[in-house]
Amino acid sequence: MSEELDMTDAARDADATAGTVPMQGGKSLTDEELLPALARATVETFVRDGRAPDDDDHTPPRPPASILSERAACFVSIKTDTGDLRGCIGTIEPARPTLAQELTANAINAATEDPRFPPVGAHELARLRYSVDVLSEPEPAQFEDLDPSTYGVIVEDERGMRRGLLLPDIEGIETAARQVEIAARKAGIPAGVPLRLYRFRVRRFREPERTTHDTDNKEQSR
Repeated sequence: MSEELDMTDAARDADATAGTVPMQGGKSLTDEELLPALARATVETFVRDGRAPDDDDHTPPRPPASILSERAACFVSIKTDTGDLRGCIGTIEPARPTLAQELTANAINAATEDPRFPPVGAHELARLRYSVDVLSEPEPAQFEDLDPSTYGVIVEDERGMRRGLLLPDIEGIETAARQVEIAARKAGIPAGVPLRLYRFRVRRFREPERTTHDTDNKEQSR
């Protein structure tokens, strides 16, 4: 996963229109459906049209009680339908007034600014899946407080100049030592340097698994 990146101009422009997604069957979406749906709508509209989705895309306002109205940091992950990572960008601390704006900016960056991957192309859209991790406020922690299956970790050098993050419940990360090692390496902190540790929980919102039949139908309808 990538640490917090500077917001692109496109992500800045998206702030004003964040937080609307298509309704399904005439009913408002739950947050479990709404957050990944907003990530998908944002990426698909941006890749095709160079902008974030808005009301002109027949996207109704989010329900007033939605978590999207709150202020929170989040990560947006994009994977292929075979489970390969295609992009992941997020913020360690909230940078915008609402989660809707945070999510929209991070979704655009995940699709276009992750340095490990080329920008997402229109030909890929039908076979991508989205998840959103909403972060709790980080709390100072000792090494023995960590649990990679439950908590994400943030590591800092003693001066607070370098900071790295790893989300919880990542396949292959089974020990706190491994979790801290990877987060420190991502931050460019050399081995053996004293670290400050913080832990956080996430609320993870995933799209349901999509079958080949589903994606083929979507491609044929375009």
